[in-house]
Amino acid sequence: MLNNQQLNDAQAALGFLISQTAHIESQVWEKKYPDITYPQFVPVDNSAHPWAKSVTYYSSDKAGKADLLHHRGQDFPLVSVNRTKHETEVTMGGIGYDYDLEEINQARMLGINLTADEASAARRAYEEYCEQVAYTGDDRVGFTGLLNNASVSAASVADPDDEGVDTTWETKSADYILTDINAAITGIWTASKTVELSDTILLPLTSLALINNKRLDTSLETTVLDYVKRTNIYTMQTGQPIKIMGLRQLETAGESSAKRMVTYKRDPEVVKMHIPKPLEFLPPQQQLLRFIVPGIFRLGGVDIRRPGAVRYSDGI
Repeated sequence: MLNNQQLNDAQAALGFLISQTAHIESQVWEKKYPDITYPQFVPVDNSAHPWAKSVTYYSSDKAGKADLLHHRGQDFPLVSVNRTKHETEVTMGGIGYDYDLEEINQARMLGINLTADEASAARRAYEEYCEQVAYTGDDRVGFTGLLNNASVSAASVADPDDEGVDTTWETKSADYILTDINAAITGIWTASKTVELSDTILLPLTSLALINNKRLDTSLETTVLDYVKRTNIYTMQTGQPIKIMGLRQLETAGESSAKRMVTYKRDPEVVKMHIPKPLEFLPPQQQLLRFIVPGIFRLGGVDIRRPGAVRYSDGI
């Protein structure tokens, strides 16, 4: 049981902590986390109501074509549009930090600010969880991510010996590696009748390092990576550079834990992650001699709205 002095100290500490939290939070949100990469590759949408239970969107498919018509003809060509409703569940998460009565009163006594270390650690934990959901989802709530969506076409890359045994890039020539990369990019383009065009290639870190070092020919300085950047369907069609990046999560993302390459169009119309309520720290709450600052957030999984614009290539 707290005595009167402890109660007075606790009330003063709570008032001091409340005055500090705005300062602490501004420091935390200014800090950058360069190794948190998901916003670069998965467009994030914060537009839904923070307390929405789900996010609803519609996809459509069109059919019909114009044709020649007799001036007295009755068979008039019409188009039809089929709309499909999709719903993404939104769930709540939390992470927080705490201070004890002693450290708050010592800061008051010395006239110093409380450190933002605990709040920064909480923010970091939040970003790491968002990154996990963005890339691989969370089985507990049925989320899948950019790297493991069941609606995306997945296939093993070709084996040069046509035996289907060893498809890895470590055993392939530069020409065969280029064939694998271009097959993924052009496969999306041709399968969609040139509607979809990949602008991003994600590779395991080891595979990216390999093509960055492997030369097209021992007599040339040009590497496989250099060549792909210059000569690919996306760049040839648009005049824009294709983005090629490495992700550690791809080292075992493929079938039977094989390395996986992901080619896709980074566009909110293709892929999107819903975070209706980013991390928000609530007012401090006293629990005996501790003061907890809870943080809450609400997010949905990753929607791949046009699976035809994404392709998985395993066994590289």
